[in-house]
Amino acid sequence: MSHKSHNKEPNDVIEAKHKGKVAELEASLNENTKLQEKYLNQLKYARADLENLQKNVQKYVDEGVTKEKLKLVQQILTIAEEADIVLNEAKKTKNSILVEGMEMIRKKLWKVISCEGLCPIEAMGKPFDPNVHEAIQQVETCDYPEGMIVEEIKKGYLLNGKVFRPCLVKVACSSRPTSS
Repeated sequence: MSHKSHNKEPNDVIEAKHKGKVAELEASLNENTKLQEKYLNQLKYARADLENLQKNVQKYVDEGVTKEKLKLVQQILTIAEEADIVLNEAKKTKNSILVEGMEMIRKKLWKVISCEGLCPIEAMGKPFDPNVHEAIQQVETCDYPEGMIVEEIKKGYLLNGKVFRPCLVKVACSSRPTSS
C-alpha cells in the first residue's frame, strides 16, 4: 500500500472545507463592499457639504462687496453732486481757470461712478413711474398731460439696472374748473 492514500482526506471533507472558506471569503467581500459603500456615501456628503460651504462663503463675500460698493458710490455721488453745484457757481464768477478745474474734477467723479454702473434716471417730460420716481407734489397745469413730470427736484439714479435713488419730482394734474 502506498503511503499517500493513507493521508488523503475524503472528497466531501475537502469540499466542505472549500465551501467554508468560500463562504468566509464571500462574507468578507460583502462586508468590505458595504464598508466601501458607506465610505463612498460619506465622501459624497462631505463633498456636497464642502460645495455648499464654498457657495455660501462666495455669496457672503459678494454681498459684502456689494454693500461696500453701494456705500462708496453713495459717497462719491454726494461729492459729484456737490461738484456740480460748485461748477455752476464758478461759472457765475467767469473765472475760466476755476471753471476748467471744476469741470475736470466733475468729469472724473462722474466717470468713476458711471463705471461702477450708476446712471441717471430720465424724468422731465416723462410719464410718472412710481418704480423710479417719487412724487412730492402735484401741479395743476394745462401745459402738460396729467401724470407727466413737470419738474425734477432731485436727480434719481439706477445702479446696475436697479433703483439706487428715485427721482424727486412734481407731477402734472388736471386743472380743476372753479365753480362760481
